[in-house]
Amino acid sequence: HYETTGPELIGQTGGHIDAFVAATGTGGTLAGVARSLHENVPNAKLFLADPPGSVLFEFFRSGRMGFRSGSSITEGIGQGRLTDNLAQARDLIEDAVLIPDEASIEMVFRMLKDEGIPLGASSALNVAAAVEVSKRVPPGSTVVTMLCDSARNYADRLFSAAWLESKGLLDAVPDDCRHFLT
Repeated sequence: HYETTGPELIGQTGGHIDAFVAATGTGGTLAGVARSLHENVPNAKLFLADPPGSVLFEFFRSGRMGFRSGSSITEGIGQGRLTDNLAQARDLIEDAVLIPDEASIEMVFRMLKDEGIPLGASSALNVAAAVEVSKRVPPGSTVVTMLCDSARNYADRLFSAAWLESKGLLDAVPDDCRHFLT
């Protein structure tokens, strides 16, 4: 990501990136992009997006590694430890945003209805985090994130009223998006 994704984002935006935010699994994407941006767009602010149950939000906020508590519907992101990849960029990450599952689910449906993009929960978490970060930077700023999964592999759950109800997330589906439920 240091050699590929970071330079690609810089090229696609003409180097105008005010903030980058992403969730982490191994931490490779965030760390690589953070290092690339730090060298090439040094004023870009870097944020970690984190789901419930992960310890990284607290770590990047306080410097203390807590214990995992709770869980999230997102898969492959949110950690119980600081990975070696992410440790390489620890000093480059300015802040972290905690995105509840309700916000991720709402964004899955908003992006499908409003933009026609069928996101998975991890991508939806990243978009919700980008919206949150956009509130912390000046108006007109360019905030970049990653769309790392699609709804295709998760459709039987994400669009299931019964599954969402079982997770306590059915109420997170916007009223004007309920027609997508099965």
